[in-house]
Amino acid sequence: MGLRTFIESLQKSGELTKITKPVSTEYELAGIINALSEKPVFFENIKESTVPVVSGLVSSKELICRSLGITKEQLLPKLSLAIEKPVEPKLVENAVCQEVVHIGSDVDLTKLPIMHYTDKDGGKYIASAVSIIKDPQTGHRNMCFHRLMLKDKNHFIARIVENRGTDSALKKASDGELDIAICVGNSTAVLLAAATSLPTGVDELGMANALERTDIVKCKTVDLEVPAEAEFVFEGRITREKATEGPFLDLTGVVDRVRQQPVIEIKCVTHRKNPIYQTILAGKNEHKFLMGMPKEPTIYNEVNKVCQCRDVYITPGGCSWLHAVVQIHKTHADDGRKAILAAFEGHKSLKHVVVVDEDINIYDPHDVEWAIATRFQADKNLIVLSNQSGSSLDPSGDLSEGKKATTAKAGVDATIPIVTTGKGFKKEDYIKIDLNKYM
Repeated sequence: MGLRTFIESLQKSGELTKITKPVSTEYELAGIINALSEKPVFFENIKESTVPVVSGLVSSKELICRSLGITKEQLLPKLSLAIEKPVEPKLVENAVCQEVVHIGSDVDLTKLPIMHYTDKDGGKYIASAVSIIKDPQTGHRNMCFHRLMLKDKNHFIARIVENRGTDSALKKASDGELDIAICVGNSTAVLLAAATSLPTGVDELGMANALERTDIVKCKTVDLEVPAEAEFVFEGRITREKATEGPFLDLTGVVDRVRQQPVIEIKCVTHRKNPIYQTILAGKNEHKFLMGMPKEPTIYNEVNKVCQCRDVYITPGGCSWLHAVVQIHKTHADDGRKAILAAFEGHKSLKHVVVVDEDINIYDPHDVEWAIATRFQADKNLIVLSNQSGSSLDPSGDLSEGKKATTAKAGVDATIPIVTTGKGFKKEDYIKIDLNKYM
């Protein structure tokens, strides 16, 4: 369901907290969201803006599934199918995201409730923005997340990760500049699709449309299409100018370093009547679920190519990005090893992966640790890969300026050896008792 429909649903069920007292974008807004453990919250009265703020809508798998109208068991297969078989979205003539239009001198980003999250921030940031560009050579559309640091009334400084979609498209641009559309206030389907790394040429908006109907509309001033039901759309251009971006709290919970990053000039802002500004907390649950969870189906699909994959979990202890547990049905002696290598293929930034059998609860870290303790031998079942392409989010990796991040990777095969009968590797348990009979 769309953003507004989901907000209404949460309000009807009593799960939406409403804050009516005046709240400031200067640390206070982020502090309240954090104090509420990122449960869904709606701020009606923002001191620096007339626009209300919502947060916490994708802070758990349960909320994500409910917004998509599915169960938790259906999530991984649904995401996998949407990745494998995206559906071309319908282009509409009129859309609610363009009910109000501001062009040129009428653009003023400072009127929005853009936040200071922590006192370490280099400036005010948007952490929930979905960006859309087109490859200047192929015309292929790409949708992703870029954090945006507010520079002035009509400029952002964007963190654009090297050698990814937007950066690669920029390098192809003859003049070094690129049109961009930035959307704030999106459906869960759009957010999940934007967070998913799809093969070159595969449209993320097609994935969103496969998850649930996602119509698109042409922008007013740039040759790009955006979700028709977005709350805000900023139309502009990534320029050749660079400026200081950062520091800012990142996915791992540590402060990311300062860089020289591209400046985006915003020439047009469109939005719905009485728009709602959606925010997420950097480094917290919503950030982690949006970043990590879309990697579960890509790992699942790759592992299924080499053996039978049952489930995948990107763990919060691994910053919902660097660690995964993969559950397989093992039928061959080398299935664990093949699953490890496939997992790294399915998520290029993955640093450590543990592969377990079907009797292990991958969502219980104690159960996973038990599998490692009883089924793993380091000299036989450990795979170590040196000098691998890694994640710029990993502070212990080689993050030398001007080159792609590198790291060492490790895979742990904690599955039962296929040559055994299983004796000594399986947990024994007591009979199940109904205590009501005895109390």
